[in-house]
Amino acid sequence: MAVNTNLLLIYEILLSKFNNQKWWPAETPFEVVIGAILTQSVSWTNVEKAIKNLKDFGILEPGKLHQKEAIEIAPIIKSTRFYNEKAKKIKNFLDFFYDEYGGNLQKMSEESRVILRQKLFTIKGLGEETVDSILLYACDKPVFVVDAYTRRIFSRYGIIKETASYGDIQTFFMDNLPEDLELYNDFHAQIVHLGKNICKTLPQCNICPIREISDRVKCRHCLEMTKNNLQT
Repeated sequence: MAVNTNLLLIYEILLSKFNNQKWWPAETPFEVVIGAILTQSVSWTNVEKAIKNLKDFGILEPGKLHQKEAIEIAPIIKSTRFYNEKAKKIKNFLDFFYDEYGGNLQKMSEESRVILRQKLFTIKGLGEETVDSILLYACDKPVFVVDAYTRRIFSRYGIIKETASYGDIQTFFMDNLPEDLELYNDFHAQIVHLGKNICKTLPQCNICPIREISDRVKCRHCLEMTKNNLQT
């Protein structure tokens, strides 16, 4: 079975099992940007608390948030880990956002994917996953987002190497999938859902919907579980 067929088959199975995830959950593209910065190393539940606080304070708008100093933002997003550093990252983004695009997200989104990605990487504190989440979910740029769940799930199946770099994994997916914004969007969300709920550090292989993708591609944890069951 061809690699790209495997990837599409995995997506189709996940979609049929979990339905469209309708990700990223946000009221505005700007909220997506802030959520992408806040979600680094923290659960989404805590990000939601921080987003709600920003709304309650009436500052989850580019102009109002830009007027605040990092020291003022930090207590409001305290539900997230490393909130002082994240407040600085938000300020770094907003300074860039206004310097480059006058605080206009539509203008930023009209920039080419390659150029915008390069520019976003110049913002201190923004890593690959954060930048690509902004590109995909806030700016509607077809770029595949890679996270820890992607590495865990697909290395267990031997489809990628556990030591592969972010760029190598992203290139693999983008080379072997059609360039489709909605596909990239929901496929990443499906991977997150699978990784959070089933293919965890201690996986629940018995209920995994992609336990056996094909005769040639199997999860190593599933194989170990089967072997252990046969021995007992």
